[in-house]
Amino acid sequence: MPYPVISTWSATSPFGVGRAAFTDGIAEQRATRGALDPVEWQVPATHGCVVPDFDVREALGRKGTRMMNRVTGLTIATVGHILDEVDHPEGGAEDLALVLGTTAGSMQSSMEITHSSLTGAKPYHVEPATIPYAVMNGAAGRCAIWYGLRGPNSTVGAGRPTGLVGLSYARRLLLAGRARQVLCGAAEEFSPFRSWVDHYGRPDDAGDTVLGEGCAMFLLDLEPAPGTRPLASVLSVRTRMCADGDWGAAVGACVDGVLSAVEEKPDQVWAVSASGAAGAAGSAERARLTEVFGAETLVPPVADLIGETHSAASAFQLAAVLGLAERDPASAGRTAVITSVDPSGMAAAALLRVAGP
Repeated sequence: MPYPVISTWSATSPFGVGRAAFTDGIAEQRATRGALDPVEWQVPATHGCVVPDFDVREALGRKGTRMMNRVTGLTIATVGHILDEVDHPEGGAEDLALVLGTTAGSMQSSMEITHSSLTGAKPYHVEPATIPYAVMNGAAGRCAIWYGLRGPNSTVGAGRPTGLVGLSYARRLLLAGRARQVLCGAAEEFSPFRSWVDHYGRPDDAGDTVLGEGCAMFLLDLEPAPGTRPLASVLSVRTRMCADGDWGAAVGACVDGVLSAVEEKPDQVWAVSASGAAGAAGSAERARLTEVFGAETLVPPVADLIGETHSAASAFQLAAVLGLAERDPASAGRTAVITSVDPSGMAAAALLRVAGP
């Protein structure tokens, strides 16, 4: 069975816009937490990790962006970075699929529509142009329209492991012949309503969590896209529900699953990326990974640098592993493990084989 390859990727993150900015930030271990302008951000927190100077209309132009929300703008901008690198037909692509991970689309847009429907002048007028952006698949659909992507278009949501779940979905699309290439990733926006929902819904053991935002996207093929070279092969992805609270066992089962799928041994693994999730789930995840692989193999959690990005978290972990591999000759031909846990009950793991710098 062939293994899908990641041909290229890009990210729009609190480190800045583009792949180079993200890779530099990860290599430097640069924290992005900063004070929030209380006029621009009317949120309960005083600090956050936001994409610096990102404005949807400035990034994408004024045409078609009047009502576009932040998560859609982040997605379209990031996908554009990738399509600029590859041979993308100007009129669109019939066999280029898009798989986007998200929590619930734009919480800001959804809440604003609800607010307008309850407070607007009778008959409770709601701006029609905002409605497409309030549904879960609004960003993925608008992105496909923007670039003429006519392959399968899917939106997935699975908490913090969403990026890995999307990776598994993209892998199946390729292996089943449903698409020639797949753009796969996840996005999350920083917004007032997301901040308030997180503030009131945060678990007691979450600690001093700072919210982040951004989008990370990857181009997957069964063969490298023209003009690119393979960066890594996606060997296996496993997910598991944790209904009994034993996160160590759930993570262990996912890790065992991805390793045994290709008969890889723990001592052969080059790097391991844990989610860095707060609370008991994250602590148990890190303890199990240390037990299996040793502490020296674990890379610093991305969440410590760019904040809690919820549905985009594991996609940023994948980007961080690829970014570190670009600068480490020891990664060539070796494997990397990425794991993620979410307090809602989902655990996931992915195994990559790095092509090397």
